[in-house]
Amino acid sequence: MVLRVVIAEDNFLMREGIATVIGLEDELELVGSCGSLSDLVAAIDEFVPDVVVTDIRMPPSQTDEGIQAAGRVRRDHPTMGVVVLSQFVEPAYAVRLFEDGSEGRAYLLKERVGDGNELYEAIRRVSEGGTVVDPKVVNALMLDHSRDEASVLERLTDREREVLEQMATGASNAGIGEALFISARSVEKHINSIFMKFDLEQSSETHRRVRAVLVYLGAGAG
Repeated sequence: MVLRVVIAEDNFLMREGIATVIGLEDELELVGSCGSLSDLVAAIDEFVPDVVVTDIRMPPSQTDEGIQAAGRVRRDHPTMGVVVLSQFVEPAYAVRLFEDGSEGRAYLLKERVGDGNELYEAIRRVSEGGTVVDPKVVNALMLDHSRDEASVLERLTDREREVLEQMATGASNAGIGEALFISARSVEKHINSIFMKFDLEQSSETHRRVRAVLVYLGAGAG
């Protein structure tokens, strides 16, 4: 199945770079390219792509247009994936991106565009309803917790913190097991323990997995 992609980036060279990466993948088809929020909204309505890849800052205000676009997509095209690209590590924007649900959302630094495989994998994951968070954003938040916020994480064992860090990067249970050299059953056990310690209810609208990540990430993003 070929995934149809629209990209939005106001920097011409970066836009062309993203387009080149997408063009190298047989499973991806670039159907629209633009450089502002209004043009992106029009392209989404015209082409109805499978995935949108958008800069976080574009005209008209150069602030949070990518986050705004993701919100519009969630409302008007709930099955459409969105990959938001940022020049800098901005944890607060990552948290905002996932506030209305994590399914089909990715937050990556623009430097990942240089590795075509990473961008492709993010596009593929969000098209399937998955979630990706750039590891550098995770690391920044780990170093930026206040005393009260750190107390939440202190409930976790060292292994549980390692599992949660892997969850925050969008890794599957199998991927977590491979990264930490533990069994799938151990991964599931640690994740359930994290849910319990974070007091997450099964009936939550957002998946418990992502809510755990947001507890972990969002505390330091204010």
